Amino acid sequence: MENGEVILKVENLVKLYGLNKQSARELLKKGADKKEVLRQTGVTVAVNNVSFDVKKGEIFVLIGLSGSGKSTVIRCVNMLQQPTSGKITFENQNIGSLSKSELIDFRRTKASMVFQNFGLMSHRNVLSNVAYGLEVRGVKKEEREKKAMEIIAMVGLDGWENKSILSLSGGMRQRVGIARALTNDPGMLLMDEPFSALDPLVRRDMQFELLSIQRKMNKTILFITHDIDEAFKLGDRIAIMRDGMIIQNGTAEEMASNPADDYVRDFIDSADKSHVLCAKNIMITPTSLIHTRDGAGNALNAMKKTGFSSTYVIDEKMRFVGVLTLEDAMKARAENLPIDSFIIKDADRVAPDAVVADIMPLAAHTRFPIAVVDEEGRLKGIVSKAAVLSSLS
Repeated sequence: MENGEVILKVENLVKLYGLNKQSARELLKKGADKKEVLRQTGVTVAVNNVSFDVKKGEIFVLIGLSGSGKSTVIRCVNMLQQPTSGKITFENQNIGSLSKSELIDFRRTKASMVFQNFGLMSHRNVLSNVAYGLEVRGVKKEEREKKAMEIIAMVGLDGWENKSILSLSGGMRQRVGIARALTNDPGMLLMDEPFSALDPLVRRDMQFELLSIQRKMNKTILFITHDIDEAFKLGDRIAIMRDGMIIQNGTAEEMASNPADDYVRDFIDSADKSHVLCAKNIMITPTSLIHTRDGAGNALNAMKKTGFSSTYVIDEKMRFVGVLTLEDAMKARAENLPIDSFIIKDADRVAPDAVVADIMPLAAHTRFPIAVVDEEGRLKGIVSKAAVLSSLS
């Protein structure tokens, strides 16, 4: 994401509530805090000089406690609330300069909102809810329902399209909400604590579902939460807010290793480390490595040199093929056969950014350290069971 195209840019955003805004702004410029501004002017500071950017295809998370200003920020992004000052641009277009009709079109086609309370229409069934955005845009029924059915299947609701909204569980209703937002094919999803009303197990499933959808569709997402574990699990980058200001902005790993202050440190310490550390943070380079073209003799020599009873196999492009055990290498040599038919090709593998929480179930049952592979399937390292356990200490 480091070199990604910036799709959303928020600059010096301020949102004040009250009559004496000018005096409040002068106090803020002088360094007065939120409480002092309220005491002297009666003005509530919701957002104070917030700046950040979101890159195309990333999940950017704003996290903070109640009253930190995170939800106000997202409502300013789509102009549900008018900023007091500052500039918000989406795809290089100043959102604050849009006319009323342009703003309606922006909300329908560019930045779809997913709410905590679902925001669904109970008198419509699942299909009609999901297709609603296309309906109000004048898309013909056959076309909009075809598109809606594709998204319904993607979010795991295939077969539920004719069901009443009232018959669905909380998790299923939120899937409908996400599907409705995606059907318009927006450039960005705005998600304001969408999973906070769900029970923990359903919430975990929905987090996984969102990551899966994001990988398939490469959607840009601005996500709001008060849950540090959720932020670390979902966010490519995270901004921690307090009293209307961003205290620190960066990746989970950057924050964990270099917190900006005690507030951030306390926030990080409350997190489950298994949702902070990734495979790339705990992997090592495999010491025993052979190519598919190597014979059984070379494989046995590689294992003898390293003292391991298995070796990792890669092809000529460094792509991970599988694992060859000492026993199978000996069989291949005894029978004078190529090693290909003896390679364990379904050996576990994970992506470099897979979090430890997702690696733990694999590590508990795998016979070998888990291969870490990139998007092209190239072997980048291995993660041992010991590395997983020690990362949690």
